[in-house]
Amino acid sequence: MTDDSTNFAHHVSADELRQIVQQYEEFEAQRIDIVNLQKDIMANAKANGYDTRVLRKLISLRKRDRDEVAQEEAILDAYKTALAMPSGSERDVG
Repeated sequence: MTDDSTNFAHHVSADELRQIVQQYEEFEAQRIDIVNLQKDIMANAKANGYDTRVLRKLISLRKRDRDEVAQEEAILDAYKTALAMPSGSERDVG
């Protein structure tokens, strides 16, 4: 009787494991498709004259908290000032 219950538990686990692996593989394929679409979008942006490095930076900034970004930019400007480099606000005015 122990052999029957062990075989049944193994069979159920194998089915569940197979389903998990298949789901993962499907999502991996979808992820690859999405990455390729993102590459196409950036290629189109570049073809239209946009700087894709700056676009990626903008996208990254939009994901972050505004206060966190503002604080980081203020610290960066302070560091630039300490090194006698033009800060973001000085560049805009000049």
